[in-house]
Amino acid sequence: MLARWWYPCIRLGMVLWACLAVLSIASANKKPPAAPVNLNTADSEQLQLVPGIGPATAEKILQMRKAYGAFKSVDDLLAIRGIGPKRLEKMRKYLTVSRTASASKPSPTAKPAGPPPPPKPRATEDPQAPCYSN
Repeated sequence: MLARWWYPCIRLGMVLWACLAVLSIASANKKPPAAPVNLNTADSEQLQLVPGIGPATAEKILQMRKAYGAFKSVDDLLAIRGIGPKRLEKMRKYLTVSRTASASKPSPTAKPAGPPPPPKPRATEDPQAPCYSN
């Protein structure tokens, strides 16, 4: 009697295992992006095209970018929990870092770079005062 009860459980376990195997194979065959993904401009969907980046990791990347500003290097991802050196090396060829579009354009109110103005005299210095030296 007990043996008959186990057969459906074993069958159910095998079906679940087969479903998980199919899902893991489907996720392992993720097609990488045609061009490297820019960490400073990509949204969550674009980041998820990179093998090794799922929804949770993409959100962590976006949160880090929002909190600390633009990435300077792909190596900055090592600060994210869950991304270690091995995982980063697998993702590196699909990632790039470049300036954001707004950072590369100068603002219309920005002054052109030129030589700095001469220093102003201190309040105690009077250019008209006589010089006394001992």
